[in-house]
This record gives sequence, structure tokens and C-alpha cells, in this order.
Amino acid sequence: MNKKILVVDDDPDIVLMLTDRLESLGYSTIAARDGEQALEFLESEEPGLVLLDLEMPNLSGMQVLERLRQDKGFEPETGTKSGLWEGDSPHPPIIVMTAHGTIQRAVDAMKCGAYDFLTKPLDVDHLTIVIEKTLERESLQRQVAYLRHEVESRYSTIVATTPEMHSLIDLAKRAANSDATVLLLGESGTGKELFARSIHQWSTRRSMPFVVINCVALTNTLLENELFGHEKGAFTGATALQKGKIEAADGGTVFLDEIGDMHPDLQAKLLRLLQDREFHRVGGTKFVRVNIRVLAATNRELTKAVKAGQFREDLYHRLNVVSFSIPPLRERPSDIPPLAELFLQRSARELGKLNMHLTKETIETMLTYPWPGNVRELDNAISRAVVLSTEPAISPEHLRLSKEPSKDLPVLENLTYHDAMDQYGTYFVEQAIRRAGGNQTKAAEALGLQRSYLARLVKQKNIDITELDDSR
Repeated sequence: MNKKILVVDDDPDIVLMLTDRLESLGYSTIAARDGEQALEFLESEEPGLVLLDLEMPNLSGMQVLERLRQDKGFEPETGTKSGLWEGDSPHPPIIVMTAHGTIQRAVDAMKCGAYDFLTKPLDVDHLTIVIEKTLERESLQRQVAYLRHEVESRYSTIVATTPEMHSLIDLAKRAANSDATVLLLGESGTGKELFARSIHQWSTRRSMPFVVINCVALTNTLLENELFGHEKGAFTGATALQKGKIEAADGGTVFLDEIGDMHPDLQAKLLRLLQDREFHRVGGTKFVRVNIRVLAATNRELTKAVKAGQFREDLYHRLNVVSFSIPPLRERPSDIPPLAELFLQRSARELGKLNMHLTKETIETMLTYPWPGNVRELDNAISRAVVLSTEPAISPEHLRLSKEPSKDLPVLENLTYHDAMDQYGTYFVEQAIRRAGGNQTKAAEALGLQRSYLARLVKQKNIDITELDDSR
């Protein structure tokens, strides 16, 4: 915590009293005699807090606040400069000092960005309490901002090189502009949570909570309590009211991961929540209203689960307002090298390893591996490789992949990146059509593509379908 305090007052007796008191409490002090000097010290000394007199000649305290807000991007709500994590230094919180007869001026100053105010003559005990509380709040705000930045930066990048992925991103951005429920489909590890977080960040709710709830990680009873909370006395051990995650997300976004595995009893309560935006806590009778946006994800085929009676049809339709399927990594091999580089740089930075890089052989190995665990498996493999490697170069053995690459893959040696991607993409489509016995409709279904899109790929890559029909 920065314990340097800037005291700004044109009265030398007040400055002396304040600096003596503050230094006796362990703070270091800087004194400015007017507003102009205060602005200079704010830039050069970077104090942790400012005590600012409102009534000064030449440049008043109010004018100092106005100057900060206009010239430096001062944020009245937080007392900090906008762009904190883009390399800018925050402004310190400002406590204004004013006489009893000018309380309205102090209120105006707080609207302009001041954190609190003190009235003259100053009570030194009250002064101490206000300063301690202000610095404590500032420290907590910085911690929250830092942690939020860390989370957002980890989930900030959707790597997309294929037209299909770019289309999904465009769809997600359009969906983010509304409060419509979004259903994300795809295999485990394809990046459904990343898309959900991105939708939240692109929405007007970005400053409110993003709450993740895993619907398969807990038993039915525990999940209900996790979602909705409980009233005091609802069950043995419920000694106090506890709010659930739905309530904690009020104003923000709730992400229901693995929604396809939710117990049928809870599905009915979730349906009520989606319909009316209200629920009651476990053991409660009073409905609680919330303003939330719901995103859901599953790796199950919900249409089959509905037919099998394992998932409510009405809930499915409530969730399926906007939906899209994220393709597995094996269907977008061109994304593997940039994803691997992203994960490599992040892991290397966290471990303090410099100049880490992937060898050409390592990239070829990654391109020939099917990645059953998708992007999550790739991330884990790269992180493991960075940990195990004692040299800057990441070699194939560091990846420790569980399966040998296919022997029928095209030779990618001595090819440029784009040529290698083109050859591998052609091979991948050919193999899918061959497995489908030349039936493009079945091949498209197996690949998770539209029949028309597969036909365009076949034409684009000059694939001879007749040579891929093994039944001939």
C-alpha cells in the first residue's frame, strides 16, 4: 500500500498540523500550497492519497478535480484513472476539506470524483479513521481490478482462422447485444466457456458478475442449494440464510455448464426461473426476483435426451433461443499452431522461462494428432511441455501425447504454414468421405458441417469423390 499522502492547502498552519499528525501515524507526506502545485505533485510524486482543500486562491480544489476528470480520464465511481490495466497509473483517492458552511460544495466535489470529505476545524481522530478506511477501500478495489483482469485476460482470446469459426464469433457478438438465452453445443474442451465469457464481455452486463455453475459436479441436493441458496432452518445445519449463485449473479450473467446432466427435478425449477426470473430458496416460500442473463452449455445431444425422456422438452426450447455448435479441434487444424503459441507464451511467462518456442517437428506432431480432448487437451499438453523442457525448444517428446499419429497423413515437410494447412484439410475431408462410403451427407453429419458447406470444400479442394467410395 502506498503510504505517501499529498496535503494541499494554502494555510501553512493546517499543513503543518496535518503533516505532523500523518507522519506520527507512519505516513510520508508531501505539501502543496495551491492547486497548480498539487497537479504537478500528482504526476511527479504519485501519492497514495490526497487531502485537498476546496477553498484556495488561483486554482481551487474543485478546479483541481475538474482538471483531473477532463484531462486525465478520472472516474468518479472508483476514484481511479480509466485504463488501469492498459499501462496507465491510477489517480489516488481524494478527500476534500471544507468549512462547515460549505457542505454543499463538498457534496459537489464528491460528484466530481472526490472519495470523501472532512469539515474544518479538523478532528484528528476522525481524520485518521477516514484515511485508513479510504486506503483500505482503495487497496481492495485494486485487488478486485487485478483479479478481474487476470481472469479476463486468460479468457480474452478466441483463436479463429477458419470461416466457420469467424461466423460463430459474429453470431456470438450479435447474441451478446440482447438478453436472449444462448445454448452452446460441442464436445468437451472445445471452448464453450470461453465463448460464454466472451458473450458476457461483449454485452451491456460486462461490469456485473459472470457466475459459472457446473451442473454435473454436485449431487442434486447440493446443486439446488448452490443455485438457489437456503433459508435459515431449511435443513439440519442451516443456521443462517444463505444466498445462492443465481442471486449473487443479479444484474449479470449465469453460465450453466453441462446443463444436459441436470436432474429432472431441478430442470422444472430452472424452467420457472427462465420463464419468470424468480425462484424461492430451499426451505422458503417467498419468491426472489432476479435480473440475470442465462447462458448454457452441454456436450450431449439434447434432442436425443428429450426423446429419451431425460431432458424436459419445454426447458430445451427455453434454452435453445440462440444456439451454435463449436467444432472440435480436429476439424479446424489451422487453429492448432496459433493456439499452441498462445498457450506456450502464457505458460512460459507464468514460469519465468524465456525464449520458449515450438520446433517444426513439434508442430507437425500436433497437426497429425486427433486431440480427443480438444483445446483443453492442447492447453494441458503445452503447459506440461513447458514444465518438462529444460531447453527453450519444445520437442515432440515433451508433449507426451497418448496416441501415435496416423501413418496415412500427408507429408508436411518443407511446406509453408498455409500449404500444410491446405494439405491437411484436404486429407481430413477425404478421410471423412471415405469413412462414409462416399456419402457426402453422412460425411457432413460426422464432421458437424452443413451438407452445402462440405460440398463447397470438395469443389474448392478438387476432391474426386469417386476415388473415395470404397464400396465400388
